[in-house]
Amino acid sequence: MADDQISDDDWAAAMAEQATIDANGAAAQPAAQPADIFPSFAAPPATGGVMNELDMILDIPVQITVELGRTKITIKNLLQLAHGSVVELDAMAGEPMDVLVNGTLIAQGEVVVVNDKFGIRLTDIITPSERMRKINR
Repeated sequence: MADDQISDDDWAAAMAEQATIDANGAAAQPAAQPADIFPSFAAPPATGGVMNELDMILDIPVQITVELGRTKITIKNLLQLAHGSVVELDAMAGEPMDVLVNGTLIAQGEVVVVNDKFGIRLTDIITPSERMRKINR
């Protein structure tokens, strides 16, 4: 038998030693402790801790899109578009516009004009639970 192989006698001795340790209730080594790498979520954060964490992300830019509507057309019809062409959208006049942040619907609103610039007045904010319901549909 080669030196790197374990014999049945070695296995039997190891199992007997383990049984002895288990019977005495003493472990050969102390139980492993989890590494303290990540913060514990079990304890509530210290006062002001959440605001300090939010301050770290407040300067991150996001893409906001206001969507009037959508449509599908063929490439043939797309190539025929010219100045003054009208493209029919699936949204009806007066319907709320969708406001998306990084492609996720977060609100709906209506178009307003302020000082010759278009804007949107938010009329409905989508809650996280509503967003989850829409995803599950």
